[in-house]
Amino acid sequence: MALTEEQAAIDAAVRKICGNFTDEYWTACETELRFPEEYYQAMAGAGFLGITMPEDLGGAGLGVTEAAIMMQAASSSGGGYSAASAIHINLFGPHAIVVHGTPEQKQRFLTPLIRGEEKACFGVTEPDAGLDTTSITTFAKRAPGGYRITGRKIWTSTAQVASKILILARTTPKDACRRPTDGLSLFFTDLDRSRIEVRRIHKLGRNAVDSNAVFIDDLFVREEDRIGEEGRGFHYLLDSLNPERILVAAESIGLGRDALARAARYARERVVFGRPIGQNQGIQHPLAECWIQLESAWWTCMRAASLYDAGKPCGAEANAAKFLGGRAAFDASTRAVLTHGGMGYAREYQVERLFRESILPRIAPVTEQLILSFIAEKVLDLPKSY
Repeated sequence: MALTEEQAAIDAAVRKICGNFTDEYWTACETELRFPEEYYQAMAGAGFLGITMPEDLGGAGLGVTEAAIMMQAASSSGGGYSAASAIHINLFGPHAIVVHGTPEQKQRFLTPLIRGEEKACFGVTEPDAGLDTTSITTFAKRAPGGYRITGRKIWTSTAQVASKILILARTTPKDACRRPTDGLSLFFTDLDRSRIEVRRIHKLGRNAVDSNAVFIDDLFVREEDRIGEEGRGFHYLLDSLNPERILVAAESIGLGRDALARAARYARERVVFGRPIGQNQGIQHPLAECWIQLESAWWTCMRAASLYDAGKPCGAEANAAKFLGGRAAFDASTRAVLTHGGMGYAREYQVERLFRESILPRIAPVTEQLILSFIAEKVLDLPKSY
């Protein structure tokens, strides 16, 4: 397995763009809780926000494999999860529109996202439902010309800066549906701040990209802003699950590789007792193990992406990549802090920022425990446990 010439060019181009954004830039965005708008526009200007979007809309029409290569390059170039999350929504969030939207909806919704003229956020998770998506209570009630939506969402990224929101809401009560997955509908509409309150959640890391609690109060959404058929929204979201897991894996691997590179550089340069600490096997071996783990996760990720792009089943591989990537990133970031010793605790060397961010792919968008349950049930043919 190796990157094609085109894929290698994508990797190099993304790294060249990211090279214009220094550690100081990302530290400032993190400290000031400021969205990295300059970086976002640079990626938009180079056409990368539309890497998976249809060519007739201005996108590149490439696959999840190329998107994963792009995201791994972005997160490994100093920006970590702030760099990844700033553009992540453009790659997987609108996938339901690409697959199930009308030609008019695709033109109206996707073109501004590709150009970087608009930003979108993703309103699915709710505080009382968590990963049990079929139990969400946000409700879209029929009204003349459309729907009126009321409910709550949580962990909605980029809602502070977004002008659009993708909302999953019930259009039929759960107890009136034949299956729990029925009766959910998907809407893409204006983020009307007179009807939507956005409250920032102050969190451990990735603070350049906001996460929020969102309160929707009688928001009117036009009929033409519903994606696909009423009641089929959950099924449309399933189209995005495997690509999202693959992209999260790639992003976390990139973060881990950056942390490892910083640790190795410090180990070469730091001299104690008359020798570089990297000469000591107590430093060498843990770093070498991190490299092995990251490589294993990366090629699992690439296999999952290649299966998806070939139209083949990839659920097990996508989940495995996400699991391995999250673990490898966390281990590499932890080891990077320990390699730096006391200076690993200082912001100057950046590894503390990567360490704080590295816990995210272990718990989102799906927990390790649910991944293991999925593998046990779908691969090992064990009884469903939940």
